[in-house]
Amino acid sequence: MKLFRLATLATLCLPMLPIATFAATPTTTSALSQAQLFSKGDEYSDVKISPTGKYLSAITSVEGKNVLLVLDTQTKKLLNAISFPGNAQVGNYEWANSERLVLAKEYLKGWQDTPIYYGELLAVNADGSRKAYLFGFDSGEQQTGSNIKKNPPMRASAFILDPLPDDERYMLVNAIPWNDRINLDVELLQDVYRVDLFNGTRKRIAGSPIGQARFMTDHQGEVRFVAGEDSKNITKVFYRKEGNWVNTDKLNLGLADFKPLSFADDKNTIYAAGRSQGETLGVYKINLETGDKTEIIQDENVDPSNFWINGTNKQLYAVEFENGYPSYAFVDNEDSHAKLLKDLLGALPGHQVRIVSETRDADKLVVLAFNDRNPGDYYIFDTKKLKLEYLVAAKKWLDPEQMAEVKPISFTSRDGKKLHGYLTLPFGKEAKNLPLVVNPHGGPYGIRNWWGFDPQNQYLASQGIAVLQVNFRGSGGYGDEFERAGYQKWGSDIQHDIIDGTQYVIDQGFADKERICIVGGSFGGYSALQSAVLAPDMFKCAIGVAGVYDLELMFNEGDVASRRSGTSYLKEVLGQDKAVLKAMSPSENVDKLKANILLVHGGEDERAPIEQLESLEKGLKAHNYPYQKLVMDNEGHGFYNDEHRAKYYEQMLSFLKTNLKL
Repeated sequence: MKLFRLATLATLCLPMLPIATFAATPTTTSALSQAQLFSKGDEYSDVKISPTGKYLSAITSVEGKNVLLVLDTQTKKLLNAISFPGNAQVGNYEWANSERLVLAKEYLKGWQDTPIYYGELLAVNADGSRKAYLFGFDSGEQQTGSNIKKNPPMRASAFILDPLPDDERYMLVNAIPWNDRINLDVELLQDVYRVDLFNGTRKRIAGSPIGQARFMTDHQGEVRFVAGEDSKNITKVFYRKEGNWVNTDKLNLGLADFKPLSFADDKNTIYAAGRSQGETLGVYKINLETGDKTEIIQDENVDPSNFWINGTNKQLYAVEFENGYPSYAFVDNEDSHAKLLKDLLGALPGHQVRIVSETRDADKLVVLAFNDRNPGDYYIFDTKKLKLEYLVAAKKWLDPEQMAEVKPISFTSRDGKKLHGYLTLPFGKEAKNLPLVVNPHGGPYGIRNWWGFDPQNQYLASQGIAVLQVNFRGSGGYGDEFERAGYQKWGSDIQHDIIDGTQYVIDQGFADKERICIVGGSFGGYSALQSAVLAPDMFKCAIGVAGVYDLELMFNEGDVASRRSGTSYLKEVLGQDKAVLKAMSPSENVDKLKANILLVHGGEDERAPIEQLESLEKGLKAHNYPYQKLVMDNEGHGFYNDEHRAKYYEQMLSFLKTNLKL
């Protein structure tokens, strides 16, 4: 099968489809500050259509809790609003059959703003009838004050594996067991259950041969693949044959990062992703009987960013890439969904398009369209009439026409590596001698920046500040060799890439070298401080959010160190040379700083626990180095609460204005 050309958003030109719009009732936002406008979460998210197309559903927030709305597709009349009492809210959900929804039940606890999921699944009809507790830790007795009958409890957290929308009675659930401390433990072996949608009775149908399991089902809902990581963090993939798990290593495919994507023409042929040593990820067609493989698609610069599966036949039809702007490669130009996607790209020029939900026969699709200035609009696409119907905006209070452009950039590092990134340029300002905020991403490995709408960057741009994002070595998406080039280089080469990108933007005339700050979260928080250590005269200020500042401490504190595989991972990517770890730790190098410092942290952060902040504070105080800090006691690793995010935005901007002389 040949490699199909990439269809980019900028060049694809197809006839416009008729669009019918439904004007939403505007809400008053004049009383909200700029920080509140940009920090406010989506008004509607996770929009889906039922298998027969009779209902639409979406998540919205009411008094700080997620509520699931069910509407009549034709009239858009609200039929039902599903919520939980007390501190519980709706989490992820699926249409499990033509009338029935399955919901994850989450809890908002006083000590933590991020919802906690204990693995409970509940079901309800679209009209609110026939409520049932399907899976969870709770007892089999009826809950006081509720008409939800419980089935036997289980010490495991349930995740919907396959809703089996063609099966009116059952769904498949992936159950991750709890350890002795009553915590979900992904390293333990997991099970798949067939669960009755109406009474929760369950039958175990498969177990995983490896921890951190990810299962995949075929067209008929049979569990056919599982991938996981062993104790050394090596990914292993197994396929099911005659009731037994067979290690794909026996196929001698010679592919790393092997990942089944979908079945192809028959039950023994699959599409899968994998890479030869050091290369970008390719897509292959593989015969499971013979081990024969044929490369279908591979981009020489970047890994695929998304794989798109036809919901009708469950086959791969398109692969998405992003080396700058997004683009598509089509596995089969004759596939019905490939044709529909091309029509949608033509109808919504300048936008990236996602088919996020569809009916059983694909006569109606829910489509999300977004770009760098537009956080997202939802549509219904009638595939028979070729008609787009506007539904709702994710953030209708933000005008895309007033938002900033996100411009892909490329430059060469000091040691000759070609690097890529994005520059957000304020709307209505000349792109010359602008104040600049450098915004390193988290991770650092496997994560990268993408073209699209970023609320924090857009907030800064609304104040006349340009924002630079660099996909430094170690970032995901540019091949295995590029990612591994960042191993054990946290405090050196990775930061040099960020600094070199900043210098490139200065040299191109975009940024004023006297007005530059660096702001990052998680690993980006580490980078903000460490780059300021390495280039003290470049950055006027540095803001670390939920950052890691003491690398040696990572082996003793936090959720990564608490897992066996996490410790192996740290040894590989950080190394164990204590002298090197100290040299790469901002907490040990305060004497090299010149930038003004703001530190922001969550009191309930498990990834970068509060001890990381305290270690840096100890170093700062030892050198009498002034700094500001903002601790959110209820937050974890980042901001879940809109009000907390707005508070951070306001303090961040105030700090930046002082240091950038705005």
